[in-house]
Amino acid sequence: MARLKLGEILINQGLISQEQLQKAIDTQKREKRGRIGEVLMKLGIITEESMNSALASQLGIPYYSSDNTDLLKPREDQGLESILDGDFARKNLVLPLSKHMNSLTCAVNDPLDLLLLDNLRRIAGCEVNIVLTTKNALQKAIADFYYSDKGDGKSSMLNQAVEKSYSSNQSSSFVTSGQKESASAELSLDKLIEKAGEAPVVKLVDLIIRQAIDERASDIHIEPYNSKINLRYRIDGKLYNIPPPAPHLHLPIVSRIKILSKLDIAEKRLPQDGAISAKLEDRTVDIRISTVPTVWGEKVVMRILDKGAVPLELASLGFSPKQIDMLRNALSSPYGLFFVTGPTGSGKSTTLYAALNETIDPSKNVMTAEDPVEYKIDGINQVAIRTEIGLTFAIALKAFLRQDPDVIMVGEVRDIETASICVRAALTGHFVLSTLHTNDAASAITRLIDIGVPHYLLTPSLIMILGQRLCRRLCSKCKEPYEPTPDQHAGNKFTSDLIYRGKGCEDCNSTGYKGRLVISEVLAIDDSIRAAVSNGATWAELKELARKNGMDTIFESGLRLIEQGLTSYDEVCRVTMEY
Repeated sequence: MARLKLGEILINQGLISQEQLQKAIDTQKREKRGRIGEVLMKLGIITEESMNSALASQLGIPYYSSDNTDLLKPREDQGLESILDGDFARKNLVLPLSKHMNSLTCAVNDPLDLLLLDNLRRIAGCEVNIVLTTKNALQKAIADFYYSDKGDGKSSMLNQAVEKSYSSNQSSSFVTSGQKESASAELSLDKLIEKAGEAPVVKLVDLIIRQAIDERASDIHIEPYNSKINLRYRIDGKLYNIPPPAPHLHLPIVSRIKILSKLDIAEKRLPQDGAISAKLEDRTVDIRISTVPTVWGEKVVMRILDKGAVPLELASLGFSPKQIDMLRNALSSPYGLFFVTGPTGSGKSTTLYAALNETIDPSKNVMTAEDPVEYKIDGINQVAIRTEIGLTFAIALKAFLRQDPDVIMVGEVRDIETASICVRAALTGHFVLSTLHTNDAASAITRLIDIGVPHYLLTPSLIMILGQRLCRRLCSKCKEPYEPTPDQHAGNKFTSDLIYRGKGCEDCNSTGYKGRLVISEVLAIDDSIRAAVSNGATWAELKELARKNGMDTIFESGLRLIEQGLTSYDEVCRVTMEY
C-alpha cells in the first residue's frame, strides 16, 4: 500500500482544505524552497502540533505532543548523558530517552535530517529509534535533563571535546612500527577508517564545524606540526587560534573529513578537493574541502558557504544608495559586460551573486560557469568547471552561446580566450558578468588590453566596472565616537567632527568588530571613458577621468562609512593601504 502524502493526511484529518493545500503548493513552487509542512506553517494554515502529528503518521513513527511531557523524560539510570552531551543535544535538537540492548530511542524535531541520524548511529554505536515532538517541548526537555541544577550549560562543547581528546590514549595505533614515526609512515587503511568512524572523532569533527558556523567563520584551518595540531577559524577576514585537538587525532580527523566529502582516504601525497553539504537547524550549509600534503601531514581547509549568514542582496552589502542606483541601472541593461574586481578575499563572488540575483527573471535564461559553484541558487543554470576533463571556462562559454542565454556569469576571466568570448558575447546581445583580479576598477581596463583584448572591441562592450574591498564592521554594542587626530584629519575631507572606533566587548570577543561590509568604487563606462581608452590612456589617466566624472575611490567610500559609524579609520586604511 502506497504511503499517503503529508497533504493528503492533513486533509483526511480535517486540518486543511484542498484549496489551502493548493495555495501552499503554489507558494512552494514560487519560492522554490521549503517542505510542504513548513510552508503550511509559514502561511499560518496549521500549527506545529498538527504538522508533526501528521508527519509522524506519514512516517509511521510515534509522536509525543506537548501535552505528554512526561514521555520526554529520559531514563536516569542508563548514563544517557554520557552517550550524547548536553551541547550536542541542544544544538542538534535531539534527546536520548532510553537504551535497550542494541537500540537507542531519541526524541527529535526533524525526522528527515538524515545526516543527524547517521551521526547518532555512529556516536551511539548502535541502532537509533526516533520519536517526534515539537521544538519547544524538546528544548524544554533538553534543558531539564542536562542543565537543571548542573550549571548554566554555557561551557564550550568544543573545549570539552578537546579536553577529552587529550585525556585519551596519546599513542597512535596506526603506525606499523612500535616507535613514534612521522605522519608519512605506512598506515593500515582498515584501521584508519575504523578510527575515523569512532564516536569521539565523529563528534569532534561535527563540533569543529558547528562551532565555526556559530562563530560566523568563513574558513576552518586544520594544520599539523611535529608535536601539535593548529586549529584556526577565519572570522571577519582574520585568523584566530582555537583550542586544538590532541595531536594523535590528526589522522582520524582528516580521514573523517575525507569520508564525508567523498575523497580518496588512501591518497596523502597529492592535493584533493571535495565538498560536504550539512543541514543546520533550518538551513543547508555547503562546505568546500581542500587538502594539501605538508611535511608533517595533510593540512585541511574547509570553506564555509552559508547563504543564511551572507545576504545575497546589494542593499545589504554596504554600498551607498548612489552606488546601488548606478549598479541597478547597469544591471538592467539588455546586453554588455559587467566586471567586479579586487584581490583574493575581497568579496567579489558574493557581490557577483548579489548582482546576479538582480537579473533573475522567469523570462530570462541565466547560465553560470564557476570554479567551483559556491552558492546553489534556484532559477539559475550553474555549471561547475572541471579542467581535469577539459571543461574550461572557454569551453563552457562556447557551449552557453548555443543554449539561448540572456545572462551569462563567468566566475573569473583568466586568459585571452575567455576574455574574448565574454566580449563577443556582450557584443552579440548577451549580458555578461565576471570578475578580475586587479587592485581597482580602472586597472581592469588596462589588464584586459594587456592580455590581448583589442580596445575597439572592449569599449563598446563594457558598461560598468566595480572595484571593492571588504572591511570589518564596528560592533554596534561597543563602538564609541571620538575626535579624529590631526593626522587622520590631514587630507581627509571629514564632514563630521566625530568618527567612531570599537572598544571591544563580550559580544564581539573583545575585537571591536562584528561582521564585514563592502567599500567600493563604481566606474560607469561613458563616452569620455571610451574615448580615453581608444586613445591609449594609462591607468592613472583613466582613474583621474573617472573621479572627474563623479566616481568615489575605494578609500573615499571608506571615509563615508567611517563618518556613519560603520567602520573605523584604521580598518579602512588597513584594507586600502592608504594612510
